[in-house]
Amino acid sequence: MSVKHIEIMDTTLRDGEQTSSVSFSASEKLTIAKLLLEELKVDRIEIASARVSEGELQAVKEITEWASENDYLDKVEVLTFVDKGISIKWMVDAGAKVQNLLTKGSLNHLTHQLKKTPYQHFSEIKENIDFANKNGIYTNVYLEDWSNGMRNSKAYVFEYLAFLATQPVKRIMLPDTLGVLTPKESFDFVKEIKDTYPNLHFDFHAHNDYDLGVANVMEGLRAGADGLHLTVNGMGERAGNAPMSSTIAVINDFMPEIKVGVNEKMLYTVSKLVENFSGVMIPANKPIIGANVFTQTAGIHADGDNKNNLYFSDLMPERFGRTRQYALGKSSGKANIQKNLQQLGLQLNDEDLKKVTQRIIELGDKKQVVTKEDLPYIISDVLDRTYEEKVKVNSYVLTHSKGLKPSTTVSITIENETFEEHAQGDGQYDAFMNAVKSIFKRKNVILPKLIDYAVRIPPGSNSDALCETIITWKSAEKEFKTRGLDSDQTVSAIKATEKMLNIVVS
Repeated sequence: MSVKHIEIMDTTLRDGEQTSSVSFSASEKLTIAKLLLEELKVDRIEIASARVSEGELQAVKEITEWASENDYLDKVEVLTFVDKGISIKWMVDAGAKVQNLLTKGSLNHLTHQLKKTPYQHFSEIKENIDFANKNGIYTNVYLEDWSNGMRNSKAYVFEYLAFLATQPVKRIMLPDTLGVLTPKESFDFVKEIKDTYPNLHFDFHAHNDYDLGVANVMEGLRAGADGLHLTVNGMGERAGNAPMSSTIAVINDFMPEIKVGVNEKMLYTVSKLVENFSGVMIPANKPIIGANVFTQTAGIHADGDNKNNLYFSDLMPERFGRTRQYALGKSSGKANIQKNLQQLGLQLNDEDLKKVTQRIIELGDKKQVVTKEDLPYIISDVLDRTYEEKVKVNSYVLTHSKGLKPSTTVSITIENETFEEHAQGDGQYDAFMNAVKSIFKRKNVILPKLIDYAVRIPPGSNSDALCETIITWKSAEKEFKTRGLDSDQTVSAIKATEKMLNIVVS
């Protein structure tokens, strides 16, 4: 089987920057450009549109200076226009050497936007290409709205291609500008063109308006396309472009006749950097680079992974610089928890593992996902229960209103006897403790003194994180600590207090 190398051109810095509200600074563009060429190892990058702004010119200058010093200048491309040489002069000033000339690939666009004949358009394009050559600039040509051109004005498209075949053009770019193609059309249109012009280089540029970008890319490649235009995280105008990560994974796994030079191990790193610079967050369920794609939630899947990797596929996270995760929540089983314990270097016996599993299920009913970082806190909380439960906090109402002292009403059962009490305090927890002290005073029990109160959450957690409260108590005989765990700070303190009450009573 013959293997064909396909050029990958990344257009995150040009087409991707057309994502609504996204604008990269010059330093961000340079950083991304370096990563794309040196680490991700794409073949080419399209970095800007000519004539946009002074800031854009400065950004291109910084990239071309770096590229020139590192022998990448022929891999750096700029979108230009048929504008009587203005774009070419801009490129010369910017130090760029490859133009991607935007032209009309459909008769509809030519007639209604430019209001010109094919002959007029082709003549101006020839003048542009000649002027570019005189200034040492290579030319690739975009056929804007090519997909609709093939649908509605195919004769024009082939008339245009016949003209381009006579010109010193390195690549002809076939964009599905509005993202309207189906996979079958992508195959048929590209194949018809490649069959007619087998010796010309054609790039396929897919948009994702119908979520068909990757499927269309596959069909374009099967039809003979020589290059692809992709963006990191699928960024781009409207629904974006065909995404780099998914496309590379699909080619590597399902198209053995196609080879690309992209380093897939860097896909996630580059994606996260672009996410940070652009402010456009990667959806959790986005293939390859999303937070959830390598996370098993159901316990049966973790169990299967323990038994001959039953739920593994070729889509292994290590390929992309990632690791498999096992979510902790109400769907978790012992296998999920064991996987997380292994990653933390912890071991539990069967009885303790059962207790921890039950606690995670309880927490999962209130907090959808329990993280691996929560696990040591949960273990501490569960294994801290070394007493016989004689005291139970049945219910409580905590109130905090502006202008009024916080108050609480508490119901507690002590050795099968239930008490209720209402109290106020300087805070909700203080009100709770005052009510508890009143109840235990009836039982002639003096409670230990609270001497330290510490709250912590797992590192990297969000506002809905599990909260561990550790309270240090001092009685006449000893000093001891109790822990409480909950997503609500006051509730976690109450749970720590409930443990103290059981220790005192026992």
